[in-house]
Amino acid sequence: MKMMENKKRIAILGGGPSGLFMYKRLVESGSTNFEIDIYERKSTLGAGMPYSREGANDEHVTNVSDNETPGIATSISEWILTVPLDLLERFEIDPDKFTEYKVVPRLLFGYYLADQFKLLQQKGDEAGITTRIHYQSNVVDISYNEQDNEVWVETITEKDKFDHVVICTGHNWPLRYEGKVKGYYDAPYPPSKLLLKLNHPVAIKGSSLTAIDAIRTLARENGSFKKDENGNISFQSHVESPDFKMIMHSRSGMLPAVRFHLEDSHLNNNSLLTEKEIELHRRENDGFLSLDFVFQKDFKEIFRDKDPDFYNRIKDLSIEDFVLEMMELRERLEPFQLLKAEYIQAEKSIKRQESVYWKEMLAVLSFAMNHPAKYLSAEDIQRLQKVLMPLISIVIAFVPQKSCIELLALHYAGVLDIIPVGAESTVEPQNGGGIRYNFLDQHNNPQSVFYETFIDCVGQPHLSYADFPFKSLLSQKAVSPAKIKFKSSERGHLAFLEGNGSVESDSTGSYFLNVSGIAINDNFQIIDQYGAYNENIFIMAVPYIGGYNPDYSGLDFCEAVSLRIINSIQGIN
Repeated sequence: MKMMENKKRIAILGGGPSGLFMYKRLVESGSTNFEIDIYERKSTLGAGMPYSREGANDEHVTNVSDNETPGIATSISEWILTVPLDLLERFEIDPDKFTEYKVVPRLLFGYYLADQFKLLQQKGDEAGITTRIHYQSNVVDISYNEQDNEVWVETITEKDKFDHVVICTGHNWPLRYEGKVKGYYDAPYPPSKLLLKLNHPVAIKGSSLTAIDAIRTLARENGSFKKDENGNISFQSHVESPDFKMIMHSRSGMLPAVRFHLEDSHLNNNSLLTEKEIELHRRENDGFLSLDFVFQKDFKEIFRDKDPDFYNRIKDLSIEDFVLEMMELRERLEPFQLLKAEYIQAEKSIKRQESVYWKEMLAVLSFAMNHPAKYLSAEDIQRLQKVLMPLISIVIAFVPQKSCIELLALHYAGVLDIIPVGAESTVEPQNGGGIRYNFLDQHNNPQSVFYETFIDCVGQPHLSYADFPFKSLLSQKAVSPAKIKFKSSERGHLAFLEGNGSVESDSTGSYFLNVSGIAINDNFQIIDQYGAYNENIFIMAVPYIGGYNPDYSGLDFCEAVSLRIINSIQGIN
């Protein structure tokens, strides 16, 4: 009699987009020697935070289109044909005019992802894969039994053991002052909390897509948008909100760039460095990956054939000089004037299906550099954070056209403005409510401005090792803080002497820069206090791995990481 096969038990913690892609990899792996348990805090799968009521209202739109969305079960264009008419009308979608290049409302995209999960479950059932969904199950702890290679997952009501666990818990905005200081919001999510009738200036920290979400919600609560016979959009404040105004406070004083047509919609490029090339380079560079080398190979040289004029313009520029040149135009033009100019450029790009190539390649560079960033030296990580990432974060935000039009309408109505506050600005909560925003203005004069309402919109913060939510793994030292080694001990020692609290040394005299989150390896497995990786526990939750993955690109990130994890589970190198 044939013995029953002993199936592996795999737990996916979180049923949002990253959990969806992980589940897809398992269902389509060609193997059935496992059972899957999915733990989801809410009562639905797929949408996660960004595409549910936790992260969006009806007015919020995605910044990716169908052709830029990694394949799941069906395309958005196919799915739109199955959507109930009342839902299409709610979101003003005409299925006859819908194309793969259109962005969709975020909540509608959430419904799409939920339906994709159902289709994948059907595929799994047909393949004979057992899937158990634990709805409204908040995982409160994870522990590891090293002797038996078991991972224990604990909820409020139960505790169960697994062979592999993939942490897909998604976004997390810890509350620091919200609820304690009147008028202080640690994040604009869920956006329902911003349905506020206000008659005073509102301070918004940041100018990212997160800030734009907050602006669009507040605007609708305190005024209305009107379209004239020529299709022009204007904004009018409500009679009861004559003093309502929103002021973005940005380090650079700049707005993000507008979404344009991407030549390669999935941020791939055949000319990018391969893993073998990176490994060879590291062997010749004391184990480090040089930021200048990546910039040369994964950015500059790609223009040699594609855009010779641009290549000749930048081929001799350092990263610092390149950023200065690219920022120069943005600094010279008034932010909303530049937004309008970029909107016109982006409209042409989309209409002609022609990319703004240097911007696209900056997005490709960011995505390509993200995974091997852990091999940069501490010196290069600091350059990346201080020099290159500010430009990348502005250029590749890809503000949707609809959002852009509304920002301009608000500005022309005198309701929206942006001011530069520099990197050293501080926000000081006040005992009686509100905050004081302390910063140096453009003439280097100190300013301290009181605001009754403040919203922190800098986006998902990179959380620290201490913020890691599964305390048993912390107490077992099964996870360790992420840190990056200085290539030059002298530079590290100098930073240490200068009082940089993030710099530490070890017994060998090497110096390290502590970065956010926990340490992981290339397969997204957690690393313990001795530097050993854990074969059983993987993490895709971006807030806790930001030190080793300084930039991540939504669904593309989910698709790429889930492939590494499934290969590791299946023993494929």
